[in-house]
Amino acid sequence: MAIPLMGSSFIQSIVMITDSSFLSRYNMVDFDAAGNGGLLYITLFIVLMGLNDGSQILMARRIGQQKSEALAGIFGSTLLTNLFFALLLFASMQWILPQAIRWYTVHEDVAQAEIDFLRIRAFAVFFGVVSLAINAYFMALGKTLIVLANALVIALSNIGLDYLFIFGKGGFSAMGIEGAALASTIAEGLGMCFLLIVLTLHPSRKIHSLFSQLRANTKGMKELLRLSSPIMLQGIVALTTWTIFFAWIEHLGKHELTVSQNIRALYFLAFIPIWGFASTTKTYVSQYLGKGDVASMRIIIRRIQLLTVLFLVLFFHGALLYPEKLILLINPEAVYLEDSVEILRFVSGSVLIYGLSSVYFQTINGSGNTRYTFFVELISVFIYLVSAYLLIKVYAVDIFWIWSVEYIYFVSMGGFSIAYLKFFNWQKKQI
Repeated sequence: MAIPLMGSSFIQSIVMITDSSFLSRYNMVDFDAAGNGGLLYITLFIVLMGLNDGSQILMARRIGQQKSEALAGIFGSTLLTNLFFALLLFASMQWILPQAIRWYTVHEDVAQAEIDFLRIRAFAVFFGVVSLAINAYFMALGKTLIVLANALVIALSNIGLDYLFIFGKGGFSAMGIEGAALASTIAEGLGMCFLLIVLTLHPSRKIHSLFSQLRANTKGMKELLRLSSPIMLQGIVALTTWTIFFAWIEHLGKHELTVSQNIRALYFLAFIPIWGFASTTKTYVSQYLGKGDVASMRIIIRRIQLLTVLFLVLFFHGALLYPEKLILLINPEAVYLEDSVEILRFVSGSVLIYGLSSVYFQTINGSGNTRYTFFVELISVFIYLVSAYLLIKVYAVDIFWIWSVEYIYFVSMGGFSIAYLKFFNWQKKQI
């Protein structure tokens, strides 16, 4: 199950690397602004991802309990709730965030480019909400090859459109960062169309009468939000923290910001196996607990951790062995190379800690104890932010040491997760 999900994450990471690579060759302002603007977009979009994580957990649990007839109600509630939140996110990106960006960004040219990016990118949330609901359904069923195929459609179309729109090829005018935003938005629209076609033709749609309950269901929405809201808040807290981190780095100067954007872009290579196995962990834990098979679940958790480490070595070994080549792929400017290489090597150990910690963290999520994982996230990011503030604002250390906060965050998250699994009766949670 994890391999297609890793393929999906790999393709999404290639999209981000391609965006960064193209924009760094267009101009540095657009490169920096797309990094910060992209983080803001993901921070808001994580609300929808958290909601659909809850939907996936619920559907996987009902499958484990042999209650597949409940899937249509969960799917309908997910889709309608998604659309409500999409309207809120769209409004905030069009009218609220632009004012906030101007307030906290030091460099006016970076701020304006971020705003231009987000006002176009905002339209993608309406495509994303439909895709997320369908993906949650297929992942709960274990049909992860469909998720991979969807990611492939998005990636290939995004890369081609990036080339046309950013540089002005094929008769189009060069649009820079706006072209990157437009390319990603159209690509997500194509991905949504692909998923709708597959879902319509897939036999499971008829078996589960999936479109039979596309109406407001207060009870179903409450159940979904009760489980999902802590996951949604987890994502908001985590990515808001990273957004603040990059805003503080922007205050240090454009050189430090560009170096950090290089690291951010390559970080997503490490996230490929981590996110792929995280989604797999949630599904397996929820299904095995639904069956009452705790012994098999424990074996699966250990295997997932081992595989996470092996695939981390496969995907991220370049951070230690040939970091210069990875950095130059993202950004060809030699002035940023030395600092970027040193930091990339330094943070590679934190990625291994994250891979192991993530399995424990997602085991708690898969069990339905999402309120505790929100508590873990909240405490961990508080420690992270305090550490980052001290290093950046108080002691003004070199950018290399500022990135040590990644170790602080991942160790905190793993430690709190292990403590909960060891000392609390999390296996009996009913959802």
